[in-house]
Amino acid sequence: MFYLLNLHYMTLKLQAKIRTANKTEKIKIRKSGLIPAVLYGHGIKNQNLSVEKKVFEKIYREAGESTIIETEIEGQHPVKALIQDVTRHPTTGDILHVDFYQIRMDEKITHDIPLSFVGESKAVKELGGILVKNLSTLSIRCLPADLPSELTVDISILLDFESRITVAELIAPKGVEILAKPEEVLAVVEPPRSEEELKALDEKVEEKIEEVEKVEKEKKEEEPEVEGTEKPKAETKPEKK
Repeated sequence: MFYLLNLHYMTLKLQAKIRTANKTEKIKIRKSGLIPAVLYGHGIKNQNLSVEKKVFEKIYREAGESTIIETEIEGQHPVKALIQDVTRHPTTGDILHVDFYQIRMDEKITHDIPLSFVGESKAVKELGGILVKNLSTLSIRCLPADLPSELTVDISILLDFESRITVAELIAPKGVEILAKPEEVLAVVEPPRSEEELKALDEKVEEKIEEVEKVEKEKKEEEPEVEGTEKPKAETKPEKK
């Protein structure tokens, strides 16, 4: 049996400023070392905010998305919130935008808790198997004070290729409801691949790469080179608030 780690909830503090939803201002905000953010929640009005980049990154490393953050908004009473979503730059990985979800301590919430796989599997170490993790998070429902920081799954019971760990084997602490189906598999160990299978896999990868390169080459050949022609502007999408 495995248990959700239900540490007494800790609250981290983060200061935030009110901002407008103007796109130009968001660019200025990022250049000044801040991150645009939005705060929303059940029954409350959305608020556009900005938070200090270095401070938020430190809190995010410590808290992840399962720790309550006391958000101090200028001119307002502090509110408790969870990090709901973090948008990153596709190339640099820099944080571009943060979504905070405001919570009430007397109201149950549904949240995804990260899974932490620990221990050593005999099927992996001695039989040369491959550990397959089917899930990285698990959805639960509870009061904020009962919110676990993570779910620890001990893979040492995976003794052979027939062994598996399912949701049904998890025991949640009092007040925490696991929303996933009991028969859902969390982890298994697959037999090692033969040389023939590995070779076939490599060939498929190579074929896929060649196919992509061919399509890209055909696209470039089809594009007319018209000097002095202005490229069409990208479609404008609604700004994320």
